[in-house]
Amino acid sequence: MVEGSVRAVGLPSLTVWITRTLPGAALTAARVRALGWTPLVSPLLEVRLLDAPVALDEVGALAFTSPNGVAAFARLRTERALPVFAVGDGTADAARCAGFAEVISAAGDVHDLVGLIDARRESFSGRLLRPGPREPAGDLDGALAALGIQGESCVVYETTATDLDAGGPEIGRLASGDMAAVLVHSPRAGRRLAGLLSHPAASRIICISKAAAQPLIEAGHPVVIAAHPGEAAMLAALGSA
Repeated sequence: MVEGSVRAVGLPSLTVWITRTLPGAALTAARVRALGWTPLVSPLLEVRLLDAPVALDEVGALAFTSPNGVAAFARLRTERALPVFAVGDGTADAARCAGFAEVISAAGDVHDLVGLIDARRESFSGRLLRPGPREPAGDLDGALAALGIQGESCVVYETTATDLDAGGPEIGRLASGDMAAVLVHSPRAGRRLAGLLSHPAASRIICISKAAAQPLIEAGHPVVIAAHPGEAAMLAALGSA
């Protein structure tokens, strides 16, 4: 757990809990700090990269649904010539930083990614490969198959729960209102947070998408859903301190 500073006694909390996995959480912390808030980096999940075989025979394009997928693939294969379809701008930026030259962002969620691939289906031939997590948030392969597009997933990383539990100080502060907000970047993080909270939180819970918010809504927690799936919209919902 890393917090930027200690607030003065009697003042409203400026703390914003960042629950996303590292190393992305550090980038979010810098953006939160630039808005005048005090970031508290304490991930709900951690990423473990896998030494998995990635076959590229007859693959015509790649699809990534997170920066973690990009990092895991880049660690396993040196191929950078294939075109890349990215779910959002953050994932697209990660792909470009990894050395991919042809990258197109859906600037949204998995449904937007499917629409982008469908619209650009004539731009590649062969299979579309999605290197991703062991437990993906959406059925990208099924959605593509329904459109007659041959998609295939390969598992290159997995996310596991950190040792943060319901008795942790983050949960206590969130429940009591002793932090300004918590940022939830994924459906799995939403499920984990919902499982840790026994009572509705007194602080704002800002979710990146409806899918990330759904487990919390089902558990009876009030949430704020970003106007558009992406961190920029989450930070817009957070506002400036």
